[in-house]
Formats: sequence, structure tokens, C-alpha cells
Amino acid sequence: MKDWIKSVFILPFNVTVVIPFLILYFTNFEYETPNVVQTIAGLLLLATGLFLAIWTMVLFNKIGKGTLAPWAATKHLIVEGPYKITRNPMITGILAILGGEALVTNTLFILYWLILFFIINCIYFKFYEEKDLERKFGDEYRKYRKKVPMWFPRIRIKGK
Repeated sequence: MKDWIKSVFILPFNVTVVIPFLILYFTNFEYETPNVVQTIAGLLLLATGLFLAIWTMVLFNKIGKGTLAPWAATKHLIVEGPYKITRNPMITGILAILGGEALVTNTLFILYWLILFFIINCIYFKFYEEKDLERKFGDEYRKYRKKVPMWFPRIRIKGK
């Protein structure tokens, strides 16, 4: 449990709370009320992202028998829940949280952080994590990778 708490505070908490706070602080942020549609969209993104992030962290603990952190990585490949439709639903949840924060705070600086965070993760997953998962889980991961897209779920039309 100690590794799980440490991994949550070091990784998602820093990405979604500490860094956005520092961004707002160092850009001399002055709050301007967003319009109602922007506020509702932001709150929906925040709620969806938080739900997805928590759900995936629970799966890491229950099924993977590990944490989201590399120092206490999962021991089993997770292909349940949101992992059936995208290989990185936790990051998708974090991106949704950041998008919601950008809308609710009405600032582009958090949107810039979201974009940078996404680019960093694209590079990390492509050049490190994917290779590590293939080494660790072999054919099981290769089959999963062929079937499930990295970021965006495939939209399938019934009958085709």
C-alpha cells in the first residue's frame, strides 16, 4: 500500500495538481470567469478524467498486483475495463483532468502543459514502456498491442 500511495503522489498528483499550480503561480494568473458552457465542459472532463484515473489505478493494484510507478511495476498485464479499448487509459484520464483544469481556470498555459505532457508520454511509451512490456509479457503483450490502439479507441460500425 505504501508504494501505491507514493506512486500516486509522485506521478498523477504532481502532473495534475502541483505543476498546474506552479504554472498558474509563475504566469501571474488572474482568474477570469469562463462562460457556462466552458465551465460545464471543464467540470465534465475533470470528473471523467478523475474517474478513469482512479479506475485504472485500482486495476493496477487488483489485477496487475503493482502500481503505476516503474519502481513498483505491475506483475500481470492488465487487459480489463478501459484497457480493453485503449492501452493507456490512465494517461487519457490525466489528459482529461488537465483539459478540464484548462477550461475551468480559463488559461492556455495549462493547455500547453497538457500538450507537452502528451508529447512526453508518446515518446516515453514508444521508446521505453512498449519495449519493456514486450520484454516482460512477450506474446501476450504483442497480441494485446495488435488488438488495442495506443491512445484513441477504434470506432467500429456494427455489420462492417
